[in-house]
Amino acid sequence: MPVDLSGPLRSEFEKAREAYEKARGEGNSQRASEQAAKCARLLSLLADNIPHEHRSYKDKAKKWEDLARSIKEKGLREPREPEGDVRPAGLEFRDYIEGLISTSEITWGDIGGLEEPKRLLQETVVIAAMKKPEAIKPWTGILLYGPPGTGKTLLAAAAAGSLKATFFNVSADKVLSKYYGESSRLIAALYEVALERSPAIVFIDEMDALTLSRGGDSNEASRRTLSTLLSQIDGFKSKKSQRLVLTLAATNTPWDMDTAALSRFSRRIHIPLPDAGDAIEIIKLNTSGLGIAQVDLNSVARECHAGLFSGREITYLCQEAVWNMIRQENPNLAQLSPLSFDELRGKTLKTRALKDSDFHAALGKIKPPLTEARLAKDSQWASDFGG
Repeated sequence: MPVDLSGPLRSEFEKAREAYEKARGEGNSQRASEQAAKCARLLSLLADNIPHEHRSYKDKAKKWEDLARSIKEKGLREPREPEGDVRPAGLEFRDYIEGLISTSEITWGDIGGLEEPKRLLQETVVIAAMKKPEAIKPWTGILLYGPPGTGKTLLAAAAAGSLKATFFNVSADKVLSKYYGESSRLIAALYEVALERSPAIVFIDEMDALTLSRGGDSNEASRRTLSTLLSQIDGFKSKKSQRLVLTLAATNTPWDMDTAALSRFSRRIHIPLPDAGDAIEIIKLNTSGLGIAQVDLNSVARECHAGLFSGREITYLCQEAVWNMIRQENPNLAQLSPLSFDELRGKTLKTRALKDSDFHAALGKIKPPLTEARLAKDSQWASDFGG
């Protein structure tokens, strides 16, 4: 396992820079040049220890190298030290977080079914944004939980799209770092930027990965990361600012979450598998523009429900049915591959209305991984702890 040296290296850099400033103040050009060169070496080592900031630290190291050389050749003169310092490394973290910003175009109408979860989330979002008496305190932490593929990310995107809010789509791997202290700094930067860009929705996928057991096998770095996250959520509960920042988190395994983390998400919304009615809505959305009058939607939907299909798998089912139709109507499609893009643009894909046979063929290819036992565990947790 690589040893994380970023913390000690930053500390040594601070000492070297202070020594550089002192030497400069005393007019000791030799000492100042030596300390500037030391700063450059430490920044190069930081570049090797912090992969996602490698280029930034290398650029800073080059500036310190140039400064050390200039002092050695010409003596002490301006500039005093390179611009773009590392005290602290906050700018790099902010730049990284700003790269996670997106604008969601998803609306509530783009989600098939899930009427109850949509209603609960819509109420939460609306109340959070409205003017209200001080005694009415909206939830700032909302947990979306349920089997994989049920639409948790889509719901978060719709909430952001409906508010025209800044959307931070953050999976656990984007804020978990093997280097000591970086995960905490990333989370702090995430909420700092979110507050500046409010209204904002911070969506954290795979929340369980951030909150797994603070006892047992959990190390100090993961405990620190979780504590930072929880303090950020708590901070927004106590702020009286009109700037809106909502934290939406998603997990497929809520029973793996730390209990302290669960307490911050008092609004918990179960996102179940689609029932037959939801399945019909999902099929309609995913076959828009194609005729489906010849398809027995009720029959297909019942098979999806009985087969434990998630919304994602019903989407895959529709895609497979459409491709079955395309291959039948365009049997020589692959033979057109030698043509250029412009030549292909001049041709038209043959289509027809979808049939039951297209969906029956697709049903034979899509195999959902969920089991009744897994769903029973999910339902039991929802009954015991769900909001």
